[in-house]
Amino acid sequence: MSDFTSGFWPIYITVITLVSIIGTWVFLKMQTTRKLAPGEKAELMEHTWDGDLRDFNNPLPRWWLGLFYGTMVFALAYLALWPGLGNYAGLLGWTSKGEYEAEVKAAEARFQPVYAKFMQQDIATVAADPDARAIGKNLFLTYCSQCHGSNAAGARGFPNLTDNDWLYGGDPDTIVATITNGRNGVMPPWGPVLGVDGVKQVANYVLSLSGRQHDATQAAAGKPKFDQNCAACHMPGGTGMQAIGAPNLTDKVWLYGGSEGAIIETISKGRNGVMPAMTQTLGTTSNKDAKLHLLAAYVYGLSQKP
Repeated sequence: MSDFTSGFWPIYITVITLVSIIGTWVFLKMQTTRKLAPGEKAELMEHTWDGDLRDFNNPLPRWWLGLFYGTMVFALAYLALWPGLGNYAGLLGWTSKGEYEAEVKAAEARFQPVYAKFMQQDIATVAADPDARAIGKNLFLTYCSQCHGSNAAGARGFPNLTDNDWLYGGDPDTIVATITNGRNGVMPPWGPVLGVDGVKQVANYVLSLSGRQHDATQAAAGKPKFDQNCAACHMPGGTGMQAIGAPNLTDKVWLYGGSEGAIIETISKGRNGVMPAMTQTLGTTSNKDAKLHLLAAYVYGLSQKP
């Protein structure tokens, strides 16, 4: 990639651009201007075909030539005022970064009073405000819907945020911590430790914990293996541990699927679920804390249904 960050390429682009414009000008001038020798008359070429269809080699209209030259003048003026020639910034000093920062600054000034109002309220109160929910929904669609879906119902490997099942806890403070710092849930692969038969036995025991159809003999053989290898994180009763994000295995909520095959895959290969920290994603503006507050309130409100 160093080839594309060297000082050669801006110079190359500048030269190619200017040579193309000037070369077009010169070529057009050569093809539309011809000096006649003393006493020589202009020759008018005429082609006739299909009997009466005639084509004359007349000079190009002056208005057309004027427009053509005008486009080249415009191109040179544009490249002088705005960036377009390698690293040259243009006489006006315009940059897309500066344009973006100006728009962000204007938006901050516009929304600051709105944000200030909600920052004075706790998350539960903000979650009950329709205006706050509308703002929070827009933030969610911008920053979170790519993984959790536009309806926040999640997908395979991405939690459903509309129910009351929480890997790390669903209270306002925990939701804020999750959004701010992200999460990294790691389950090691147990296939090499348990073997094929052992994995199947533990999978059937896990199925029994939530009352799903299972092989009772296999489940009975899997219980001591579960107690030895899995209970440290999922607890002896399989109820999970929110402190480390270990799922509750006694309910019917499955992040990667609750079939025997899906559970066997999870036990054998392990899982590595990562949610990135949103601190930088939400921006470095003065309204970042307010965005976090409104976003956490929206997520909290999704699960607070009768």
